[in-house]
Amino acid sequence: MPNMRPALLLFVGALTLALTACSSVQPVAYSGISSSPQLKQNREDDAAKVPYRYAAPVVWSRYTQVMIDPVVVYRGNDNQFADMPEDDKAALADYMGKTFATKLSKRFEIASQPSPATLRVKLTLTGAEKTTALVGQVMHFDIAGNLYNSVQAIRGGKGAFSGSVTYAVEVYDSSNNRLLRAYVSKQYPNAMNLPAAFGSLGAARTGLDKGAEALVAQLQ
Repeated sequence: MPNMRPALLLFVGALTLALTACSSVQPVAYSGISSSPQLKQNREDDAAKVPYRYAAPVVWSRYTQVMIDPVVVYRGNDNQFADMPEDDKAALADYMGKTFATKLSKRFEIASQPSPATLRVKLTLTGAEKTTALVGQVMHFDIAGNLYNSVQAIRGGKGAFSGSVTYAVEVYDSSNNRLLRAYVSKQYPNAMNLPAAFGSLGAARTGLDKGAEALVAQLQ
């Protein structure tokens, strides 16, 4: 019955959209991070990926060095890891620390001691979603799934059954511990990024790559 195929595709696409929307985790202003009282809801165009932020007036060019604290895996009751195993959390935290350090080293000299020209960056891994095994990859080849992912890519949204990562960034003046910038972010690959769909943590790692680049762009 060929006339039923468009309707079936529409139904599958709508079902995919509904399931993805229901399973998508939205970040919060995590109560256990130091900057939580200062965070305000972001109402700018990037609010989908940076829902909460704090920004003090800063001349970033005065800072030439950066200290990076070890990545903290968030243990508050409002964490968003669901049932993710501790080994996966540790793997993401390790990847986050290395990735952010690599990206920041292109803009700053890595320092070990505070100074008036040195920033201190505190990174907190607050949650992650795994790519759903098999389904996340199949969605890139299925007609309805590919259509949904195409729309999501245009919108800057997350792919069907794709993973993601959420985290908090806090940037301080290392000489006086004054908070300069803080935000909560959720990052994920472009919805049409097929390589990132493979491996349960592939999408989360790609999200961390994007997040590190976004931080460096803010500190220019």
